[in-house]
Amino acid sequence: MENKKKILIIGGGYGGLRTAITLQENLKDNEADVTLISKHDYHYQTTLLHKVAIGTLSGRKARIYFRKILNPRKIHFIKDKIKSFNIEQKYVTGNGGKYHYDYLVIALGFRPDDFNIKGVKEYAHKLSSLNAALKLDKNIENKFKEYCHTLDKNDLSVIVCGTGFTGIEFAAELGSRLDELCLISGIDRSLPRVTCIGRSDRILPMFSEKGSKLAQKKLEQFGVEVINGASVDECCENGVHITYKNGETRFIEGNTILWSTGVKGNDSVAKSSLENVKGRIKVDAYLRYPKDSSIYVVGDCAIATSRDVIHAPTAQLSAQMGDYVARSLIKILRGESQNEVFKFKHRGTVCSIGHTDGVGVIYNNELSGEMAAFLKNFIENKWLFGIGGLHLVFKNGQFRYRTSN
Repeated sequence: MENKKKILIIGGGYGGLRTAITLQENLKDNEADVTLISKHDYHYQTTLLHKVAIGTLSGRKARIYFRKILNPRKIHFIKDKIKSFNIEQKYVTGNGGKYHYDYLVIALGFRPDDFNIKGVKEYAHKLSSLNAALKLDKNIENKFKEYCHTLDKNDLSVIVCGTGFTGIEFAAELGSRLDELCLISGIDRSLPRVTCIGRSDRILPMFSEKGSKLAQKKLEQFGVEVINGASVDECCENGVHITYKNGETRFIEGNTILWSTGVKGNDSVAKSSLENVKGRIKVDAYLRYPKDSSIYVVGDCAIATSRDVIHAPTAQLSAQMGDYVARSLIKILRGESQNEVFKFKHRGTVCSIGHTDGVGVIYNNELSGEMAAFLKNFIENKWLFGIGGLHLVFKNGQFRYRTSN
């Protein structure tokens, strides 16, 4: 028992949880001492945070508690926040003390990157966590409900900075719910404004031009104003300053700002002795830290040599990384050689445009409409099935006409 190898997984997102689940499914009892550490005692699907931020997915339904899906005979769970690394003596330190390891899997996820733009930290919301999404939902709902007292039209103006997946899915989800918000709050439907701002010449640049134009058309049908080819210079309490590519400037008024322009790695990694770029670690073909083969890195903390930067969706990539690392560790524990390098299998990606619409590419085939929405739900439910079986799908899954609204 004392000779069991200690595998420490830090981070409970897609990559970390997939590592733990694959080990749980394939290791025998007492074959290794596996511990998963996360600052939350629950997992949540980051690809659904835009729904939480609009109130179409409840916080209760979004939480998947680790202790309900992890087998304590195989995976030990600890709730803690990792603060520092000591790779020479093979331990990490959290608020609860030191945690030693023989093999370390770093899966600490991401944080929003404000690119040092003035006012972002003070005035903009970020969909960086479940709690942040719940806070944004409450902010929007309160502003609409209190409009009858404030009569401030800027309270009904929401500005989305960023036209990638997060920004577009949020804007579409909000646009699809405006009719209901206005009805509940007794507001004229013509008053709310949703504005999406992006630096690219078109939204969702990871899709084809045809797909991007179709997504923008669907957004505009919800009443969302899309501004392409403009950069945000400053966020203020009551709006944002932007500059178009031709040099023209403009101030867009709005009391709710969402910042979704990009992400960077983890703060603890950024401050550690591990070589990193903005909290992200370059890994070899086996997803190992080049200077220490006992350290693996998965998810947004990793810069993988085989990553398809343009098309790879974060959740899909992270899950495949986690599964690969777990299988590599199993081979090592059993004295087998691991000669197979990590290869990302890009199966496609779908962007939801509201609950029953979307655009996407599946195995190089473009699709849109209800079929895209169905596949988006299928992808989310497949993840749930992989970590908790049919029970979790029926309890927390996404279905055509079912939301927790």
